Amino acid sequence: MREKTCFLTGHRDIPRDKYPEVLAKLERAVDGLIARGVEYFGVGGALGFDMLAALTVLRARRQHPEVKLILVLPCKDHDFGWPGEDRAIFEQIVSQVDKVVYTAEKYYGGCMYKRNRHLAEQSGFCVCYLDRVTGGTAYTVSYAKSLGVQIINLADEV
Repeated sequence: MREKTCFLTGHRDIPRDKYPEVLAKLERAVDGLIARGVEYFGVGGALGFDMLAALTVLRARRQHPEVKLILVLPCKDHDFGWPGEDRAIFEQIVSQVDKVVYTAEKYYGGCMYKRNRHLAEQSGFCVCYLDRVTGGTAYTVSYAKSLGVQIINLADEV
């Protein structure tokens, strides 16, 4: 199944002026993977890139009903304290996904890493937006590379 599965990960703090560029690259990457037979897309449910990625897969699914969006969350209350607008978008996404997976019941210090490792371990492809060498996205992409996951870094795309 890994050859039919992709996970999407990226920074939470993408500058707003870069959203149109990142979104266009994301749409091209998702469409290209669908053309190659990828059917399952996993997203971690964080603010920023994850939300863009989930919305992009949901839009692609309108043209490709075989596509499935799987939301892999670190814990059941991971959106606690989010601003109202972000929470409303997240709830809209949750109402449309094909499956929700929780890697822990409650938040604990390593639950984000557990979620990220789960996404990488289930996938043959990773579409990411990685423009720095530290942080959760850098850790996740490095871990995915160690597993032989094919990486498509949108920050490197022209």
